[in-house]
Amino acid sequence: MSLVELIAQADERGLAASGLACLDRCVPLLGGDDEILRPLWASLADGNAWGDRLKEARTRLDADAPEPAAADEDEAVVLARRMLDAAPAECSAADLRPWADACSVAALQIHRMLDAAEDGASCVTSRREGRTDGMSPLVAAELRRQVTVLELLADHGTGGLRPALDVSTEGRRVLRAVVSRRARGRA
Repeated sequence: MSLVELIAQADERGLAASGLACLDRCVPLLGGDDEILRPLWASLADGNAWGDRLKEARTRLDADAPEPAAADEDEAVVLARRMLDAAPAECSAADLRPWADACSVAALQIHRMLDAAEDGASCVTSRREGRTDGMSPLVAAELRRQVTVLELLADHGTGGLRPALDVSTEGRRVLRAVVSRRARGRA
């Protein structure tokens, strides 16, 4: 099943986890530490305080925002910031579906911009629809993570949150390493 189809079929918790996981993997661009979005993940498990925890995360990330080092990183930061700013305060499928979909596109685009290898597609839309020929390694890994998060939540409900967080943590470490490597290359 394609990523687009998985998002279309996801329930509220799956949509929230999908969007949050995309944002979580891109949080190094916003200067956030590994724990900054943990309260939001916890709100998905306990069903409480999403709006309050989102507001706290925004405040903390606004205070920690670094200056981008290069033009493509600046564009990536803008995309990551949009994910955070567009996160809905209410956890309803009507609000979460367009956000999760936009986060998916933005996260893939960020990975595409920061990948040293060239991606063979003209845009990430074809990747989300299942066409993977000529895909760059960083984009391929991000696409796999997005699909995995949605499948975990669809198959295991609340029990899929912990493994989804683990998938997101792995992706965040990869992106942090890519950004760090690029910064060393410019130095």
